[in-house]
Amino acid sequence: MHILYTFLFTLAVPFILLRLYWRSFKAPDYRRRWHERLGFYHASAPTSVLWFHAVSVGEVEAVSPLVHHFLDQPNQENILITTTTPTGSARVTALFKGRVEHVYLPYDLPNVVNRFIKHFKPQIGVIVETEIWPNLYAGCGKNNIPLAIINGRLSDSSVADYRKIRSLVNRTLSNVSVIATQSEQDSTRFKQIGASADQVQTVGNIKFDLTISVTILLEGELLKEVTFANRFVFLAASTHNGEEETLLKIYQRVKKQHPNLLLVLVPRHPERFQAVTALSQKYNFNTITRSSGQLCDQSTDVYVADTMGELRMIYAGADIAFIGGSLVPHGGQNALESAVVGTPILLGPYMMNFREITQGLLAVDGAIQCSDEAEVEGQLCRLIDDAEKRQEMVKQAKHFVTKNQGALALITTLVAGLLSSKGER
Repeated sequence: MHILYTFLFTLAVPFILLRLYWRSFKAPDYRRRWHERLGFYHASAPTSVLWFHAVSVGEVEAVSPLVHHFLDQPNQENILITTTTPTGSARVTALFKGRVEHVYLPYDLPNVVNRFIKHFKPQIGVIVETEIWPNLYAGCGKNNIPLAIINGRLSDSSVADYRKIRSLVNRTLSNVSVIATQSEQDSTRFKQIGASADQVQTVGNIKFDLTISVTILLEGELLKEVTFANRFVFLAASTHNGEEETLLKIYQRVKKQHPNLLLVLVPRHPERFQAVTALSQKYNFNTITRSSGQLCDQSTDVYVADTMGELRMIYAGADIAFIGGSLVPHGGQNALESAVVGTPILLGPYMMNFREITQGLLAVDGAIQCSDEAEVEGQLCRLIDDAEKRQEMVKQAKHFVTKNQGALALITTLVAGLLSSKGER
């Protein structure tokens, strides 16, 4: 099975590169630094690194407190972060400002993996959430590099897919020292795909341990007062293709009743910034972009936040937030940032990727989930008119987050233990 997997992946690489090239027409960063994905590195790099892998922006944000912990130690480790996407790479740069090394994750082929390991010589590897790569894990096992999967999560559909290749997955997971999962359900699912009971620990979701600086909150207040001209702000955060048009239609109807309403759109992917702006203009909305530097006034309808790394600040400047990826069957985005900042949360029906978080928020009335476009419109109007309800939602959501914190400390101890045991060998 392993040989067949490697053979099929080898055949797929040209098509994967073609896909990157195709995506680069909208996002040029996809055509850059391909050599890293193939395990070739132009510059010298730190060796004996503490290596973290975080797929994209969400995972980078989640692991950043853990990375900062190790950066701030007296005997600071050399730290490497790999990502898969250019947006993840950009977030690493923004958060760590040159204090860590970054390259793209190597493709899962033996020679490519070997070049990566030989170049950086990782002490240990810390994989965020669910990235199971047979050759990468086998290479780490062969070179005695302990691996930890942290914030591990698996959906029921992923379990079904992995069980079709259980022998390969079982062999792959045998190279992992510990799997720290978000929930008991996730622990059960990892065992179902071949993890042993002594590998798996339920420690909670590290994403609950995020903190929002006072600076960001103050910047959000300033954004509200100056850029948004103290309008009532309906934020659509991390939206995906197909959602913006629905939200624009909702806004068109709601604004007739609430003329002070401003719609702020934050597309999830930067390659869609221009298309979303054009879509808003197609609806004859007075539209401005954040990159233009213009300020809103009473004639502004839609504000497109076409910048990266500012979503928390924008949450802090909003009155109500709709979490994107949930009106289309993408599976939703993380609502915790909105909860911690203190912005009432609306969700669409598709929140499968964050099922436990969603269920928890709904159970304490810290968010409202809508089944369709009509319900989003109705709940938006209800919340605009009911300040007391908004305040109660914020209170309950913050309490829910606080109650579920603590995973960061457990994972920090776990990673430090692996690092220490590696040093003793």
